Amino acid sequence: MPHTHSHDHAHHHHAHSHGPATPHPAQPAPWSILRMTLSARLAAAFAVSAALWAVVLVAMR
Repeated sequence: MPHTHSHDHAHHHHAHSHGPATPHPAQPAPWSILRMTLSARLAAAFAVSAALWAVVLVAMR
């Protein structure tokens, strides 16, 4: 039985507004540590540190 469907198997890419040699334009970040207050940064650092220490303590157990 012949293979007779009409669509092609080419890869379709979305159109880019920049050339192939240039990088993608910057996108607005939905979240940035630079926009956090100092106390929020310290709280985030403490939370990440506590989580990493929890991983270390569980791994040593």
